[in-house]
Amino acid sequence: MYKPSRPVKALLFDLGGVVIDISVERALRCWESHSRLTIEQMRNRLTADEPFRQHERGELPAAAYFDHLRRMFELEASDQQVAEGWNAILVGENTESLRLVASARRHLPCYAFTNTSHTHQAAWTSACPNVVSAFERIFASPELGLRKPERAAFDMVTQAIGVEPPAILFFDDLLENVEGARAAGLQAVHVRGYEDIRQALDAIPLVS
Repeated sequence: MYKPSRPVKALLFDLGGVVIDISVERALRCWESHSRLTIEQMRNRLTADEPFRQHERGELPAAAYFDHLRRMFELEASDQQVAEGWNAILVGENTESLRLVASARRHLPCYAFTNTSHTHQAAWTSACPNVVSAFERIFASPELGLRKPERAAFDMVTQAIGVEPPAILFFDDLLENVEGARAAGLQAVHVRGYEDIRQALDAIPLVS
């Protein structure tokens, strides 16, 4: 259970898995008819590999990454069909989490920091307008050229926010990113559901 180690002056939220519901299974289902593999074989090949990380940093353009996905999942699919599956990962806005962000924002500035891609960013910007308007600023990995859990990524974001890292409370659904944030000096909460956000906000004076 989260307890603040010092006063919180800003909140920083991940997007996918926190305020946007996601499902990688939806991508595999979308690609299944284009692949020589079974859905189980596709699941077994699924990994956040180096091309994936390069794509999220903006180092590997969409066309090159889609070629990588075609090879990984043995797809006979156009760029448009690969993109359709890639964007199917984005399920939609998590209204409960967004309601908590809106409540917190009455007391503290709220920012977002997401590992994403230009393709995904265009999709969720269009499909999730309440997410776009929920934050003072959204920091996106391909724009930064850095991604979580890299220390340099957290350093760049905290400097842009203008608040010392120990006074920032970060929320993410991936434990490796939570640990990366803590290593960079931030307070951090591992989000397994919106109740984890609620509990953490309730622990901050003036926010509950």
